[in-house]
Amino acid sequence: MNANLLGSHVFSAQVSSRFGRHAAGYARHARLQQGVAWRLAHLCAHLHLGAGPRADLGAGSGLVGQALRAQGCQEDLLQLDICPELLAHNPLASAGGQLGWDLNRGLPEQLGQASLLTSSFALQWLDNPPAQVQHWCEQLRPGGWLGLAVPTSASFPQWHQAAAAAGVPCTALSLPDAEALLAAASRGGLMAPYSRRLRFSRAYGSGLGFLQQLQGLGASASRASRLSAAQLRRLLHCWTADGCVSWEVLLLLGQRPGP
Repeated sequence: MNANLLGSHVFSAQVSSRFGRHAAGYARHARLQQGVAWRLAHLCAHLHLGAGPRADLGAGSGLVGQALRAQGCQEDLLQLDICPELLAHNPLASAGGQLGWDLNRGLPEQLGQASLLTSSFALQWLDNPPAQVQHWCEQLRPGGWLGLAVPTSASFPQWHQAAAAAGVPCTALSLPDAEALLAAASRGGLMAPYSRRLRFSRAYGSGLGFLQQLQGLGASASRASRLSAAQLRRLLHCWTADGCVSWEVLLLLGQRPGP
């Protein structure tokens, strides 16, 4: 195993472990994720789909699938995720089928010629998100659809600014660039009738409050080294007093052209 593959495997294991430890409480903390899943489901609920596999990539506890059902779509989606503990808390995993799978390996063979692939708040955990998006698009059948929601590199400016002011490394997960993802989808043959960048801001009471929120979600994995106690104190001292954090989320719905 070369160094890049080993690094990918280690980080995937870290992501799975962190989410696994907090799987039981994920739904209590995932308010933003729930709201975005509802918006994504609204775009997908009434699509006219042809034959072919259907799956939610990085399904976790099933937020997208549950939102689809609540909005009138009764089609089953394969619930695919690397974290078995999240799948164990997914009420759709038994009905629509489940698969433990690391998406850094690409899509499993059974999802070739897919009619619908959805993914919300999962792509950012993968190596080379633009390449993954292109691969997903290429696996769609003609007429197949991709529905995607992912936080982008325009998120967390307050965290980056506080780290710069404190003179410490920013340990935020490196998030994908929205334009790079849209370009990758185009290279994959996707026609995107809808794409929008949603912006959200919330005050967490302090920078520490935000970091604790990430930890409560299980979303605290990072490829960066942990800060020392002294570095963390400097970071929190330079964070805005209300702990405000902003997110940018790319919401995309696209179709592979038919024959």
